[in-house]
Formats: sequence, C-alpha cells, structure tokens
Amino acid sequence: MGEELKINPLRKFLRKEKLPHFFCAGCGCGQVLNYYTQALDALNMDPEKMLHIGGVGCTARIPIYLKTDMFHGVHGRTLAWATGVKMTQPDLPVVIFAGDGDLVSIGGNHMIQSCRRNLDVTVVMVNNMNFAMTGGQVAPTTPEESVTMTTPYGSGEPRFDVCRLAMAAGASHVERWTTAQPVQCKLAMERALQHKGFSLIEIVSQCPTHYGRYALKTGDPVKVMNYIQSNTYAKEQSERMTDEEKEGKLPLGMFICEEKPVYAGTNMAF
Repeated sequence: MGEELKINPLRKFLRKEKLPHFFCAGCGCGQVLNYYTQALDALNMDPEKMLHIGGVGCTARIPIYLKTDMFHGVHGRTLAWATGVKMTQPDLPVVIFAGDGDLVSIGGNHMIQSCRRNLDVTVVMVNNMNFAMTGGQVAPTTPEESVTMTTPYGSGEPRFDVCRLAMAAGASHVERWTTAQPVQCKLAMERALQHKGFSLIEIVSQCPTHYGRYALKTGDPVKVMNYIQSNTYAKEQSERMTDEEKEGKLPLGMFICEEKPVYAGTNMAF
C-alpha cells in the first residue's frame, strides 16, 4: 500500500480489495469518486469517522469503494435512512451518493421532505439523464424528446430541474456542475461537507453506455461530455442569453448557500 500511496495519495481513502471498480469505461461516476476523495483530502476528513449511504444504481456504488461505514440497499430510501441516523447521531457527518432516478423518482418524496426539514446531510447526485444500471430507461431528468430504451420515439415528458426543486422545497445549499469541471466539483463538495443543513451537489455526467447510445447514437464518452457542455451554461451568463438560447439547457453554478435551522427530531435547532 505504501508504494500505491506514492503513486496516488488518494488511494488511502479506498478499499483496495474492491478495486478495480465496476463502472463502465467512460462513465462519470469514477470522476465523481476522484473529486470526492480530493475534497476529503483537502479538508483532512476521515471517512472512517463518517457514514456514507448509497441506494441502488450506478452512483450508489461509489461509497462501496471508500474506507467507511456505509448503508447500501433499498432503491430510493437513502434519505429515509439518513434521517434515522441523524436523529440518533446528529453530529455524525452523513453523505449520500444517489443517481437522478434513485433520488427524484422512487425517492422523490423523501428528498422533498428532507429539503423541507433542512436535514443536515450532504447529497451528491450524479445526473446521467437516465436509469443507467437497469438498461437505460427514461428518468425524471431525461431531456424532452430524448430517445431511451423505454421512449423509442422520444420522451414526451418535461424533465425535473432538480436544483430548482430542492430550493423550492427548502434546501439551504444547492449547486450544479458537470464532470467536465473538476475544480468546481471538488470545491462544491468541500462547501457541502462544511455546510450545516441540506446540501445538494448535482453533477451532470456522461453515460456513454446507455444515454449516449440511445439518445446520441454514440458510445464515445467525449462526445457525450461535449453534448452536456453544449446543453449547459454558467448562471452568470443568463442575463446575456435570450430565452431561446437558454431553452432546454441547464444553468450551472452555486444557486443558494444560507444558514437556516436544521431538523433535529421534534425540535428545529441551529
């Protein structure tokens, strides 16, 4: 292990016996794991003194590779488990890794209630725009008209803007970036880990295996990343863009970071 740490000091956070990881070639989940370990290292945080939670899906596999106590189980229930943990151990740092389908489809109501309560947890949501692990079905975040395994003629449903949803529900820290922005992702995670209250860090990520092949007719991860970059924009650019230019695109940036009472069981407290 000593030689490995000389090559990459971030390996100290990982379970050697779990490697190599199972993510598809070109999947953004490996990048997110990298950004997260960089944030832990920058803050000198010990994952063995934290709890990490993953539900079901590609993103939910991320904490499996960390040297940490973790829950990994039922689809969509990550925030329900996190609520129970925070009620009994309010000072324990709790970090949830969830995909867009896991968090805002079957787990949608748990997310809304957790935002409303301002539960003191960090949520890293990897948005790959489809249900990737189960074959590429349409998800709540799938862009309109996108072809997926279950929408061969294009999705007719409007997609969720998960950051707007979280803010409307009461989350006190919300950011969105893409896998093509490593520095911004790392700094966003650092802010989230230090924030008292509900933090959502959405990372829009390439899924070359399913979304790329179905929606974009390519399995090339670089081309999928280019697509993501062409369909997002920095929120600071918003005033210089027309409504037509913004249509169908997601804004990126930090949308809110404020101090609010956090949920502490029957009482609200700072």
